[in-house]
Amino acid sequence: MEAPRLAHTMSSPTSPCEEVIKNLSLEAIQLCDRDGNKSQDSGIAEMEELPVPHNIKISNITCDSFKICWDMDAKSKDRITHYFIDLNKKENKNSNKFKHKDVPTKLVAKAVPLPMTVRGHWFLSPRTEYTVAVQTASKQVDGDYVVSEWSEIIEFCTADYSKVHLTQLLEKAEVIAGRMLKLSVFYRNQHKEYFDYTREHHGNAMQPSVKDNSGSHGSPISGKLEGVFFSCNTEFNTGKPPQDSPYGRYRFEIAAEKLFNPNTNLYFGDFYCMYTAYHYVILVIAPVGSPGDEFCKQRLPQLNIKDNKFLTCDEEDGVLVYHHAQDVILEVIYTDPVDLSLGTVAEITGHQLMSLSTANAKKDPSCKTCNISVGR
Repeated sequence: MEAPRLAHTMSSPTSPCEEVIKNLSLEAIQLCDRDGNKSQDSGIAEMEELPVPHNIKISNITCDSFKICWDMDAKSKDRITHYFIDLNKKENKNSNKFKHKDVPTKLVAKAVPLPMTVRGHWFLSPRTEYTVAVQTASKQVDGDYVVSEWSEIIEFCTADYSKVHLTQLLEKAEVIAGRMLKLSVFYRNQHKEYFDYTREHHGNAMQPSVKDNSGSHGSPISGKLEGVFFSCNTEFNTGKPPQDSPYGRYRFEIAAEKLFNPNTNLYFGDFYCMYTAYHYVILVIAPVGSPGDEFCKQRLPQLNIKDNKFLTCDEEDGVLVYHHAQDVILEVIYTDPVDLSLGTVAEITGHQLMSLSTANAKKDPSCKTCNISVGR
C-alpha cells in the first residue's frame, strides 16, 4: 500500500525567523521511528548523512503552542528541505517502538529559519506533558525523503489557559446565564464531622484548601488556588437555597454581605459541564489586596461586582442587594478563612444527592456550549 503523501505545507511565517505549523493534515505518516526503523512502503529512501538536530530548546510555551529550535552541524545543511517533528504525550512515549498507523503524532514542516512556532489545539492540550524529537529530511525529485537520525528526546509541559482564553469562556457563559434572581446568603454543605473538626482544630475557622481538578483541563486555578467553596443558587419558587445537596447533610449559611461587598473583588474562573444539560460557572471572591486577590489578578478576568451576568452586589436605598444568574450553577470560591461564628450550621431537610457532586469532575470536551478552540 502506498503511504500517504505529505501534501500540506506550512502557512506564511509570522516573522522572518518564525514559521507557524498550523492547519496541518495530521494523517498517520509512516516515517521511520525514533530507533531509525523504516517501513518498506514508507516512501523514505535509505538514510544518508544529514545533520542530526541537537541541543533542542523549547520556549514561549502556551496552552496550545510552543516555539522550538535546535543546533545543527553545517555539513549538508543546505540539502535540508523539511523537518519531521515527533510529538507525543509523555505517558505514551513508550509506544513509539510499535507505532499504529492511525496515531497522528508526526508533524511535517518546510525547513525555515529557526525558531518556529508549533501551534494546534487539535494535537496540543493545556497542562499536559509531552515528549518531542526532531529529524531533518531532504525531499527527492521522486517524492521520497532522505532523513537524518532522530534527535534526543526532550520533555516539556504546556501551560494553563491565559486570560485571553478565559475571556472566551466567559463570553460563552454569558450567553446562557439567563435572568438574575435575588439571593441573601451563601451556603456550604459538609458532613457534621467537618464542622466538628473545624471547631476543635482550626479555632472555628473554615480553612482554604486547594481547588480540585474539576472543570476545564486548562483552568489556571485547578490544583493551585486555595479557597473555601460556597454555593449561592436559589430555588425559583422560594428564593431560598435548595434543601438537597451533594456535599453533606449539614449546611453553613452566611449573609451575603459578609463575604461579598465593595471590599472584595470578583473574578471569573471557569465554565464547564459534565455531560449534562446544565452548566457550571466558577467565580472567585477575594478580599482586596489579599494573597488570593493577587493570585487572581494575574490569571483571571475580573468582573464588575455591580454589573456582570453571574453574581452582582449593588446598593439600593443604602442596602446591599444581591442577584445570581438563574440558568447556570454557580460555584463560588472565597479565598480567605471563614469563621463559623459569622453564620449558622444546621441540618438540611432534603437529600444528599451524591450524583450531583462536581469533585474532580471531568469536563465534556465535545460540548459546543462550553468549549473554546484551544485544548480542552
